[in-house]
Amino acid sequence: MFPALETELKQEALPDPYEDFMYHHLQYYGYFKGPTCLSSAVHRQLDAVSRDSLMLASPLLKSRQLLHDEFGEVNPCLREPRDLFAAFSSSGPLQAPRWPIECEVIKENLHHIEWVPPQPEYFYQPTGNEKLPEIVGEDKGTVVYQLDSVPTEGSYFTSSRVGGKRGIIRELAVTLQGPEDNTLLFESRFESGNLQKAVRVDTYEYELTLRTDLYTNKHTQWFYFRVQNTRKDATYRFTIVNLLKPKSLYTIGMKPLMYSQLDASTHNIGWRREGNEIRYYKNNRDNGQQLFYCLTWTIQFPHDQDTCFFAHFYPYTYTDLQCYLLSVMNNPVQSQFCKLRTLCRSLGGNTVYLLTITNPARTPQEAAAKKAVVLSARVHPGESNGSWIMKGFLDFILSNSPDAQLLRDIFVFKVVPMLNPDGVIVGNYRCSLAGRDLNRHYKTILKESFPCIWYTRNMIKRLLEEREVLLYCDFHGHSRKNNIFLYGCGSSDRKHWLHERVFPLMLSKNAPDKFSFHSCNFKVQKCKEGTGRVVMWRMGILNSYTMESTFGGSTLGNKRDTHFTTEDLKSLGYHVCDTLLDFCDPDRTKFMQCLAELKELLQQEIRKKFNELGQDTDLEGSWSDISLSDIESSTSGSDSSLSDGLPLHLLNIAHEVNQKKKMYKKKKKKPLQTRKQRNEQYQKNNLMRELKLTEDVPERAGFASTLQKQPTFFRNSENASSSTMRNDKPRLNEVLRGRDKGTSLDPSKMASLILTKNTERMQTEKPGFTVSCSPKRSTNPSQEPVPDRKPNWSRNRYPATKRGRATMTVYPSLHIYTYP
Repeated sequence: MFPALETELKQEALPDPYEDFMYHHLQYYGYFKGPTCLSSAVHRQLDAVSRDSLMLASPLLKSRQLLHDEFGEVNPCLREPRDLFAAFSSSGPLQAPRWPIECEVIKENLHHIEWVPPQPEYFYQPTGNEKLPEIVGEDKGTVVYQLDSVPTEGSYFTSSRVGGKRGIIRELAVTLQGPEDNTLLFESRFESGNLQKAVRVDTYEYELTLRTDLYTNKHTQWFYFRVQNTRKDATYRFTIVNLLKPKSLYTIGMKPLMYSQLDASTHNIGWRREGNEIRYYKNNRDNGQQLFYCLTWTIQFPHDQDTCFFAHFYPYTYTDLQCYLLSVMNNPVQSQFCKLRTLCRSLGGNTVYLLTITNPARTPQEAAAKKAVVLSARVHPGESNGSWIMKGFLDFILSNSPDAQLLRDIFVFKVVPMLNPDGVIVGNYRCSLAGRDLNRHYKTILKESFPCIWYTRNMIKRLLEEREVLLYCDFHGHSRKNNIFLYGCGSSDRKHWLHERVFPLMLSKNAPDKFSFHSCNFKVQKCKEGTGRVVMWRMGILNSYTMESTFGGSTLGNKRDTHFTTEDLKSLGYHVCDTLLDFCDPDRTKFMQCLAELKELLQQEIRKKFNELGQDTDLEGSWSDISLSDIESSTSGSDSSLSDGLPLHLLNIAHEVNQKKKMYKKKKKKPLQTRKQRNEQYQKNNLMRELKLTEDVPERAGFASTLQKQPTFFRNSENASSSTMRNDKPRLNEVLRGRDKGTSLDPSKMASLILTKNTERMQTEKPGFTVSCSPKRSTNPSQEPVPDRKPNWSRNRYPATKRGRATMTVYPSLHIYTYP
């Protein structure tokens, strides 16, 4: 098949330089004794290496993918191409999470069962008698748990490793004094855990401090911790003392989540809403920097000596995601149309996974005609509800349902199920290990600092070059509003006017007891320019959304005043698929009906706005020309945070560079001047020097001594004199500037100019004198000195002299200097 290759193979095999070097190197250190000591198996390996070296040395052969058959003969067949990035093996162990080297991590593997409560979990109804405990702190309490090695503001991420900090893991909880000691044992050094400190202020009362996002001093919202050594008949009170948001769903009935290991093992009961006397209020202790808020609740544990967990919302960890993806890859059916790839590595070295889901096309034309849908979740690590919606979507789209098969036939789904694995692992609420909110950096060019966002945007950019992207949606959580809703981007294009609102309206019709179209917003604000939905919209995706799902529950339909469960959130993933089919139905009846309904809703909203302003309006004309942004409120009610600029490590480097620039900053060298320019500058400087000497004459002692006999009006005219002198300087400067422009100035003319100026000044400033130097006293008696009273002379300007001095002989108007 390859004559040239066969000819070369018949030639004598040449030794490989690298192999020859390694043999000598190992022989020198005593690890290799020569060919005679090698086994027959090693000899066969050496022969194979020689053949490989011969083949690779061939100028006609550029590939390293050729294989050998079982007899050692050359088989010119290419190997199976490897994946661009290696994902975990379907038969091997999961990739262990990588932690920053400052974080201590316990060696226990935690697992929680999934469970749906048989009865609705209603919101807590305040009674008005809830206690507001006063914050005591460490001064009057006992610290029973505290993390020490936690990186905060001022430090930045450097490296990571599996298992986090090296060395022995310390026991942070207090040591029990005996079986009667009822102190709770706290722990949060596990995946997605968050608790910084616990202070025991009473027998069954504890104050809790949450850890801020790593390398920041902000974003305390997510909590997830373990307690042990519980007592069944006691009522415990927990108070979180350092929350940062002034508004919360806890004020309108939301309850914390609790998980009992004994209930899970014996009764198959998982996470459930628990708590009484729930209050959210302002902290009475002010540290002078930040205003904190408190969340307090009481609880009765179901068992003695139980291990329980508390969380802000249903946890979904990085390990949970990997277990789910492993099950998909091990499924022989699902793995045929779901391809798992590694999008990139995060800043901490954890894998960011990318799923491509579509049925194989029968023809290239059919494959090229497919539109794309892009979905992502967990850019904010503390918003675990996004992962549960994503799990529901994946469950449906990977199923054998006819609707799922139809969706895979007509779409290519690109799914990034966890955009910020580092933040999820360490228990952050909002930021990555760069100490920044990734959902404000989708326009970044810093690939090394924000790899997850940079690679996601580039993946979508390449996808847009291949095919149309029909929809982009990023799944989030919301801590201040109930229900589920979308944020979109309003288009001013008349051709697609209101089209971006059709999908949310359809979704509200498919999930009327969960999704609220009234809470949707389509305003594009300047502070949201770096978010995923706005960046993708500006890249050309018309239907670009952020899906906000509440941490609380629903206020709609049959689910009114009840908490959402994981099953509710997963069902929304199914409704997204169902709405996609309605949105792309070849029969455009549903689409046009929704568009007509949107126009009617918009007219009603415009009428409402005009009525609030007390104005009349006629919407029969060109009402569609009214800007939609004028009648929509902002999305400031969302969980937004402004971008904090560069990542922390670059921020420190930039500061050092700026300091060095200031230290070594050199003055700019003036350009070289011609001889004519130097001469003109020299003459100009001389003129300015002589003029200054002329103006300084009244300050000399000889002139000052004569002023003791002058009338008092000199004192009154000082200010006017100085202001006139200041006004004369610009005139001289104008003359000099005219000279710089090429006008020659004769020295004699300059002298006469100074004489004229001084004469005018003497006549203006001192009307009691004339140019002829014959002094005249004023005839006004009010200006004469009062008898037996010393005049109030300004001593600093006119120093005292002898009274017997002769009349003055020096006047500033007569000091005329000539110039050579």
